[in-house]
Amino acid sequence: MKPLADRIRPTSIEEVVGQEHLIGKGKILNRVIESKVINNMIFYGPCGVGKTTIANLIAKATNKSFYKLNATNASLSDIKAIIDELDNLMNVKGVLLYLDEIQNFNKKQQQSLLEYMENGKITLIASTTENPYHYVYKAILSRAVVFEFKPLKKQDIVKGLRRALEIIKKDYSNIKISIEDKVIDYISEISDGDLRRALNILELSFYSTNADENAKIVITQEDIRECTQCKIFSYDNNGDSHYDILSAFQKSIRGSDVDASLHYLARLIKAGDLPSICRRLLVIASEDIGLAYPNAIAIVNSCVEAAFRVGFPEAKIPLAEAVILLATSPKSNSTIKAIDKALKDIDSIYISEIPANIRDGHYEGAENFGRMKNYKYPHDYENHYVKQRYMPESIKDKIYYEYGDNKIEQSAKEYWNKIKKN
Repeated sequence: MKPLADRIRPTSIEEVVGQEHLIGKGKILNRVIESKVINNMIFYGPCGVGKTTIANLIAKATNKSFYKLNATNASLSDIKAIIDELDNLMNVKGVLLYLDEIQNFNKKQQQSLLEYMENGKITLIASTTENPYHYVYKAILSRAVVFEFKPLKKQDIVKGLRRALEIIKKDYSNIKISIEDKVIDYISEISDGDLRRALNILELSFYSTNADENAKIVITQEDIRECTQCKIFSYDNNGDSHYDILSAFQKSIRGSDVDASLHYLARLIKAGDLPSICRRLLVIASEDIGLAYPNAIAIVNSCVEAAFRVGFPEAKIPLAEAVILLATSPKSNSTIKAIDKALKDIDSIYISEIPANIRDGHYEGAENFGRMKNYKYPHDYENHYVKQRYMPESIKDKIYYEYGDNKIEQSAKEYWNKIKKN
């Protein structure tokens, strides 16, 4: 018997759960299916959210010959075999090629499709779990429309599970199946937006539970726990999820949302990604807290060193300490703004030579070049300050650093305004 995920696969767009932004009434893919005019498309999104299902439904809506390849195990010869059949009488209306996991095709394999996409003999629908703008050849991207598929919502998975239960009951009409709503909810919670995963869990729990003397199977939450052991967490150290979580992590700390910050820290801890956590915390300490609380980086550095020393699982404690400190600290981005302005000028404008009075003069003959001539040693003056020129002449009036509006930087501003005015 086919797996439950295949037996439940929708045969019409109305049976598909989720992706309302694409297949809802009047939405783009719904209109495409109704029009039967198919363009090159790339479906981008996580596993188990309906990419293959919708591609199959689109294929049924067209009169083109339908071919399906999985880039994980397909080769250039498979593509050539399809191309060789393009002039076949069966293919006079063209070919619709569904290429699953296109990110596994190299550049040469992807390029082999271009000519036939260009002349309309092949209409490509490709799917990928990786960001197509990173993994798909640009020439193909320019000839296709990218559609992003979202993780399914809990209610979508519940709907799919209920439909699957009806199919199981129909296939095993001699057995009574009992499963409480809270158990279905639990499966939807631990499936991480992946309907295929939810269906596999339900199927495994059904086959692994023995019927009682009354030919009745009762599926409990404990049965589900035994089948799954723990909630599966989607994370790819080199993929979109990695950078998305790190981005959300930093933005939550920057936004002073301590609870969201801890949530994203927990995701990173669950993935065991200690180096990424520590690197990002040190960056945040300077980029987002900066001079509003200069000691933050020293404390965070100590927490990072402690985390590396003790390792997981105990590393979670100093890491959480660092996150809470940063999220609840006053914020200032004056440091990164200042250095970015300075770097931009280095790259974009003419900069004259360093003033002679502050150039190196510790060598024989330096006086002949005017090195350190008229240099004033600030520590010889009141308040360890004396006015003299440090900037190159061409940018002498440039201002890179602007004091932040926090207590520490405003205090420093007041101090130097007073000193320099005197």
